[in-house]
Amino acid sequence: MIGVVADDTTGANDIGLMFRNNQCSVKVMTFSEDMQLERDTDVLIIDTDSRLDPPELSYDKVFKATKMLERLGCSLYFKKTCSVFRGNIGKEFDAMMDALQENFAVIILAFPKYGRQTVNGIHTVYGKLLEESNFAKDPVHPMTQSNLVSILQGQTERKVSQIDLDIVRQGPGALRQALHKKSKIANYCIIDSVDQNDIKIVAEAVHTYRVLCGSSAIAEELPKFLPIKKSGTVFDSLQINDQNGVLVISGSLTPQTKAQTAYLVSRGTSKVVLDSRKIFQDMEYTEELGRVTRTAEQLLKDGKDVLVMAANGEDVIGETKELGKKMSMDLLTISKRVSAALAEITEKLVTGTELKRLVVAGGDTSGTVCRKLGIKGNYILREIEIGLPSGLAIGRNMLIVLKSGSFGKEDFLFKAVQHLKLVSSNK
Repeated sequence: MIGVVADDTTGANDIGLMFRNNQCSVKVMTFSEDMQLERDTDVLIIDTDSRLDPPELSYDKVFKATKMLERLGCSLYFKKTCSVFRGNIGKEFDAMMDALQENFAVIILAFPKYGRQTVNGIHTVYGKLLEESNFAKDPVHPMTQSNLVSILQGQTERKVSQIDLDIVRQGPGALRQALHKKSKIANYCIIDSVDQNDIKIVAEAVHTYRVLCGSSAIAEELPKFLPIKKSGTVFDSLQINDQNGVLVISGSLTPQTKAQTAYLVSRGTSKVVLDSRKIFQDMEYTEELGRVTRTAEQLLKDGKDVLVMAANGEDVIGETKELGKKMSMDLLTISKRVSAALAEITEKLVTGTELKRLVVAGGDTSGTVCRKLGIKGNYILREIEIGLPSGLAIGRNMLIVLKSGSFGKEDFLFKAVQHLKLVSSNK
């Protein structure tokens, strides 16, 4: 069995889909101290939802999650991170290494199908240096460097090394030899990759290593070289009946999600906007959540698809930040407060309508919504778009789609809604 620890909900589903596309059975579970795990799938993924946590807390979660997987006897461990190194990267890599008492891990961050490429250790996003991409403006983890070795070395006392693209393209044998040499002088080795063939070469070269780290991309190739049993599907027992419309919740402010919500509305989906300026005072908060919930609930019961989203206009975002600052809140606290409001609305709608089809956009929003609904994880079902699957929730009988803010084409949310309708009607 392969054990994966992911730092956010959408990333956990992303890598799960890569394995699922290779006919592996995949389960994603939300981390908790008392969680009970079983060896009942080919791949078990634990979502620690730790990307936005303080570094020491993220270390603790990943250490404990890795120990849980170790007790199940996994043969390979994967520390899944953001494909642009946002988050507590060094702490979480170190936590997995410490838990397993390992001295060397291989890191592949490139994700060619989403424009992430690494050459000479320099990471680019759709041709732009990481420090010049949209991720440079990330409100919590702004990426101001492009050199992956420098980024990681600044977060760990372990030695970080790197292997260039020309070695990768000499083939798996040459890459294995280079990795063996690196393992004698370093603890982490970042490998260049530009296209999917590079990823395949890397997968063939590294599949025997115990600890791998990085983006989801390599999981699409790894199963081709691993002696794992490829199991069936949970579709045989799927029972989903829902006369409501499909609910879409969006808390992401990325350009990709903004375009996706605009497209969804242009195709006729009803929109209900949460005014984030009203989440700071108790009375305003209660009134605003009541307004949004009542409006969305009636639309859903009428069989209409509904988008509930945080206001994403620059003026409202700016005013929300100013109001939060006046209450001594940092940007992370403000962001989490918005996610919590959307999660509370979601819980009221799901309970009030017995809704069974849900789409959530935004990694932090997805994690917050799932916790509020008591969703402990999900079985990965089918691919909607590259890196974006549907799932059967564990803890509630419902279909879910959880999307990272920066992933998906313009029509993704519309496609996700149609996908859930098709799955629930035809299985």
